[in-house]
Amino acid sequence: MSEKVIIFDTTLRDGEQCPGASMTSSEKMEIAHALARLKVDVIEAGFPIASPDDLAAVKRIANEVGVSRNGSYAPIICGLARCAKKDIDAAWEAVQNADRPRIHVFIAASPIHMKYKLRMDPAEVIARAREMVAYAHSFCKDIEFSPEDASRAEPEFLYELLEAVIEAGATTLNIPDTVGYATPLEYGALIRKIRENTKGIEKCVLSTHSHDDLGMGVATTLAGCMNGARQVEVTINGIGERAGNASLEEVVMALKTRESYYGLHTDIETRHLARVSQMVSNFTGFPIAPNKAIVGRNAFAHESGIHQDGMLKNALTYEIMRPEDVGIRQTNLVLGKHSGRHALSNRMEEIGYNLTDKELDLLFVKFKELADRKKTISDIDLEALVSSDIHQINSYYQLDGLQISCGTIGMPTASVRLVCPDGELRTVAEIGTGPIDAAYKAIDQIVQVENQLKEFMIHAVTEGIDAVGEVSVRVESRVPSEVHPQSEEPKTLLVSGYGANNDIVVAAVKAYLSALNKIIDANRNGNGNNGGAAHG
Repeated sequence: MSEKVIIFDTTLRDGEQCPGASMTSSEKMEIAHALARLKVDVIEAGFPIASPDDLAAVKRIANEVGVSRNGSYAPIICGLARCAKKDIDAAWEAVQNADRPRIHVFIAASPIHMKYKLRMDPAEVIARAREMVAYAHSFCKDIEFSPEDASRAEPEFLYELLEAVIEAGATTLNIPDTVGYATPLEYGALIRKIRENTKGIEKCVLSTHSHDDLGMGVATTLAGCMNGARQVEVTINGIGERAGNASLEEVVMALKTRESYYGLHTDIETRHLARVSQMVSNFTGFPIAPNKAIVGRNAFAHESGIHQDGMLKNALTYEIMRPEDVGIRQTNLVLGKHSGRHALSNRMEEIGYNLTDKELDLLFVKFKELADRKKTISDIDLEALVSSDIHQINSYYQLDGLQISCGTIGMPTASVRLVCPDGELRTVAEIGTGPIDAAYKAIDQIVQVENQLKEFMIHAVTEGIDAVGEVSVRVESRVPSEVHPQSEEPKTLLVSGYGANNDIVVAAVKAYLSALNKIIDANRNGNGNNGGAAHG
């Protein structure tokens, strides 16, 4: 009989620390609901002390996603905290209303981190960790502790530190490979030695947290499982600081596909993986690589003649998983411009969206517009519409009209009409090096937000000349001094924007406006930061 591995998702905390991946509170809520449908065991919803917005987002997730209603599934909701009372107070304030709250406390444990970052000696680190874990335990009985950079810590010190926090009330011990330094064999051995040499370890769940700096995040995570870890900390699409984290979908499907080898299983509803992956991609602006394991568009594609022949005879010849196991669908939605709102509502529920009446009304209008221009509409087209038009929250500036003139004769010109925050319609025409450059210049004239376009990515959602196109942009802006008055150094904010339309210039304009609206929202709410805790 296989043992269960707890899936601890940190997309909303560690994943969001990836530069440009910051999400609005509403986007975090949508992902949190999706993670609950996926049936992850623990959602690390954020780092509450980082900003008032982060605290509010974690609190809302705890209140809505972390509470069971009418028998619905409610995961553990976790907030991260450094070994400081104000951090722990904020974390508890954020998660306390969840059915199953957790506080996750961390402190650096490697010699280089203790010396240069904390400026504390090992004895001081142990004393601080013991005191703060006990403080957290006074609020909450489910306490996770992480010795940051554990893979580069001295083993004997690590055992002593872990014993101290176990005595103070820690129930889960996470062993982070913070900089992705460990090889799978080293990391597996570290987990095994901790089990063998730490007094009281039998009272706790051991957890992995691997980064992908050397491309071994998933491998080290699985090695940890093989040596006794029964919780894995992962993110959707493997997003995270630097090269990212171990990928949830890859770890989960490895355990599912090779359950007979690992003797382990998870409770994840894998048929939702593809949709949650696409949602996170749309919200963060990070496209999914075609060759990405499990959820990339080529993951179940076969071009080689030999492979195709084998697939026709028996799919198991070249597919170790079925596309439907991870929620990849090939069917098209049989709806057209004469289809009704009820049919659209039913289909959205079938593919996992719980839209409000207002959101459904807006989607129906956008669906009708698309149906007039596109013969067949796929589920992926609908998902693109939801991400581009329905979940663009806090749209201070909205596109009301766009006209482009371009080609080999004359100068590329764009006329843009926007609805401004006060309801006024403003129209500006600009000339550029191309239609998108001209459109962006016109938008800048209206919005007046200093920024620099850092990345621009475009691709088709589906096949065909009438395909919906997706545009993702990453935009950098300087944070006004009044947002961080205590900072001596000028701060910058890097945000992503997403847009979809079967007119690719319209999609590009929507993506740019999405990013600018995020910058405005961050500055107005005093959240001009793009990161959080260094733990990872």
